[in-house]
Amino acid sequence: MSFYTSLSGLKGAQTDMSVISNNIANANSIGFKRSKATFGDIFASSPTQATKTVAGQGQRLIGIAQQFTQGSYETSEKTLDLAIVGEGLFVVKGDPPREQVTYTRNGAFSPTPNGNIVDSTGQKLQLLPVDANGNVTDRTLAGMSDFVLPTGAPSDPTASLINVSIGQDGLVTATFANGEDQVLGKVAMATFPSMEGLRPIGDAHWQSTGESGQPSIDAATNGPMGAIRSGALERSNVDITEELVMLIGAQRNFQANAKAIEGASTLTQTIINMRT
Repeated sequence: MSFYTSLSGLKGAQTDMSVISNNIANANSIGFKRSKATFGDIFASSPTQATKTVAGQGQRLIGIAQQFTQGSYETSEKTLDLAIVGEGLFVVKGDPPREQVTYTRNGAFSPTPNGNIVDSTGQKLQLLPVDANGNVTDRTLAGMSDFVLPTGAPSDPTASLINVSIGQDGLVTATFANGEDQVLGKVAMATFPSMEGLRPIGDAHWQSTGESGQPSIDAATNGPMGAIRSGALERSNVDITEELVMLIGAQRNFQANAKAIEGASTLTQTIINMRT
């Protein structure tokens, strides 16, 4: 039995090291959120058995939970580089026919030749419609639209676009050569009842699940959405020093369990030799 008990410890320590290694590998990934493995003990006995005489049977992996804490920030000279100060996530949409909606903290957006604003994976940033006063008029996924840069002023199509500004509340304003301004909408953001329930799909993108609950859609500065910082990017929330200390602890656990297996093997071999 001690073989299997220590084997479960080896597997747990190996999983812990894998999670920590992934955190360290993504220390420089924009918008990455570190993960942490949690474990529980295994204990089994019959209903009529006295538990004082029963030893535990090892450990099991309960889950690998993501830690959605705030990452540090780095400044950028690009207006379309966006960082979130709060709990919100940017809403992005894929290409037809699926047009899959995902959520991200990676705010490195850039324009395509046709004017679409996309993230590092090519998914389009979404905007919420607003009225003349800049108030959001539709807070649903169906009401969102792609962030597309206009080619000319509303009153004069020949007047070229010269600037795009994004406020802390996500309000996007385009300025044209003739001095005219046009409000395009507000950057769509989302929060979830259980952020840890989101399914990671890579590149700091997540999908909603039954465990995460349905998204709450709104603009920045509303509730827990947080504010938007234009000209900045959020780095990962990985603390290298902390991860290295945890890695050393996981390595020690692995070595201790390996030593326990070695001891059990030696004891078993001694018993076999006594019988022969």
